Amino acid sequence: MDVALFDFELPPGRIAQEAVEPRDAARLLVLDRARGELRHHRVADLPRLLAPGDLLVVNDTRVAPARLFARRATGGRVELLLLEAAGTDGRGERWRALVGASRAPRRGEPLALPGGYVAALLEAPGAGDEAGAALVRIEGPGTVAALAAAHGGLPLPPYIRRGPDDPRSVRDRERYQTVFAADEGALAAPTAGLHFTRDLLARLEEAGIARTAVTLHVGEGTFRPVRVGRTEEIALHPERFTLPAAACDAIAAARARGGRVVAVGTTVVRTLESRAARGDGAPEPGTGETALFVAPGHRFRFVDALVTNFHLPRSTLLMLVAAFAGRERVLEAYGEAISAGYRFYSYGDAMLVL
Repeated sequence: MDVALFDFELPPGRIAQEAVEPRDAARLLVLDRARGELRHHRVADLPRLLAPGDLLVVNDTRVAPARLFARRATGGRVELLLLEAAGTDGRGERWRALVGASRAPRRGEPLALPGGYVAALLEAPGAGDEAGAALVRIEGPGTVAALAAAHGGLPLPPYIRRGPDDPRSVRDRERYQTVFAADEGALAAPTAGLHFTRDLLARLEEAGIARTAVTLHVGEGTFRPVRVGRTEEIALHPERFTLPAAACDAIAAARARGGRVVAVGTTVVRTLESRAARGDGAPEPGTGETALFVAPGHRFRFVDALVTNFHLPRSTLLMLVAAFAGRERVLEAYGEAISAGYRFYSYGDAMLVL
């Protein structure tokens, strides 16, 4: 398919820069596929929009504080987004990192980090790296994990604008995590899960709606735009996942009692749909990597309903939602959301596709 078929016009003012409070006060556009209708609700309405016996599947990944700001000797600022460890060399830890600066640092140029740490580029950005990342050495009084925990920021998407001294960045450290985040390792939040509060989870449980968790660590591919013209040419960056046996058993139990499997976010869809089927209608548990790209034509085996945010034009996330609900219906829903003033992207509002 032509990637242009997933394009739409979004006024810049619709891109949410801050999340609403409380989390479940976000608006929720319900796309009912069976009735062919759209309804306007709030995320807080989920206990009455779902049914007893349904199963929510959430992603419990936790976003790592992988964004660091360094200073050059001239005073210029350099941003480092740590992607993955690449070993040690006797002087410090090596990391693949995306580098942001008005002028690219030279190889070996010292970059001062907080806490007495120093970074230096061992390879220029993009040198043999398809993501355009650099190889960076970081030396200091402790581990890079300790540096990130003390001074790192969360790697917010580029359309959420934050300077290094923006006071909202302190709030982001809590608000850009789900309330059920547990296993650190993601470079971006599973944003559909950002709408849930502990009170909402309790009300869902009281309404007879069960919950289970999988883990998919959102990786560096989330920062890459689609640069090809056809969906057949798209290749996603592999991401690590864990699908516990307990989650598979919960899916089998939901199916046995006639309940729906409700995926909270596209990451949950990709985790479940990456696996082979067991004999009881649930996916096989396991741990590994997935590069599954879901586009129209995909036959869904394990997901019956979807909670998801509003995604970027031409993005693979939008293509996944279109595969689940139909491209024309999804673009119609997006048009309705824009007209009705919904907020888009990571800190924006949500959809429920039934």
